[in-house]
Amino acid sequence: MLTIGEFSNICKVSTKTLRYYAEIGLILPDAINEENGYRYYSIEQLEKMLFINRLKSYHFSLEEIKEILKSEEQIEEKLFLALAHKKKDMEQKAKELDKTLQQLDHDLAHLKQGKSIMSYLEEIEVQLVEVPKMYLMSIRKMVHEYEFADEYKNSFCNLFQKIQNKNLTMYAPPMVLFHSAEFSPLGLDTEFAIPIVEYAKGTRDFTPGLCLKTVLKGSYSNLSSVYAKQREWAETKGYESSNALYEVYITDPSQVESESELITEVYYPVRKKAKTN
Repeated sequence: MLTIGEFSNICKVSTKTLRYYAEIGLILPDAINEENGYRYYSIEQLEKMLFINRLKSYHFSLEEIKEILKSEEQIEEKLFLALAHKKKDMEQKAKELDKTLQQLDHDLAHLKQGKSIMSYLEEIEVQLVEVPKMYLMSIRKMVHEYEFADEYKNSFCNLFQKIQNKNLTMYAPPMVLFHSAEFSPLGLDTEFAIPIVEYAKGTRDFTPGLCLKTVLKGSYSNLSSVYAKQREWAETKGYESSNALYEVYITDPSQVESESELITEVYYPVRKKAKTN
């Protein structure tokens, strides 16, 4: 048997942490002296503690580790699935961190050149264009921010199926219209749409008219910068919103190897502000 101090030293876990693990039922002492309350652990428990430490190093929460340990007969199968999921999650976080580091290097380079890290806004081009009427096959719903990726995929799959079933002709790339200015507890009023050539049952007219247009090449995370630039342009030139802002996805995100290949057109329908006395 090992005292709690010996067990702590071997596994590199503090005695305070071991007592906490016992409180939550993660790993209990093998024996407790009733007279003095001293805790003892068996040699066999060393492997269990090392197993817990290994999962902690993979950023599993204590609750997740408890669930895995409860599996008993199915522990290998459950562990494999949990590790595979954790690996995928960590790879995604590593990509995001790498992207952030690249942006950080870019900003450092700008500062060394005496430029502001916000100088990239000057490179965003805003055009004033006239967009003709189009027919839309669409699905409109309230969408929470965390649901958007799944709703994007599901809604456009449904729309493509409808277009195929009705023998309609796609006129332009898929687009998303945002009918509300901000997120509410119910989500954002969002319309997933595909322009088609024919006017048919289930379609609607959409006439954007005069619009501010910006072509974004790269990550969708830069869309907020485009929105800000367009709003600034509109305010400076004396324009105001006249219809739902919309994005046109020139490239399919599922068909590109990296975010740098993404091309998105952002349209902000506007009209001249009325002159005030």
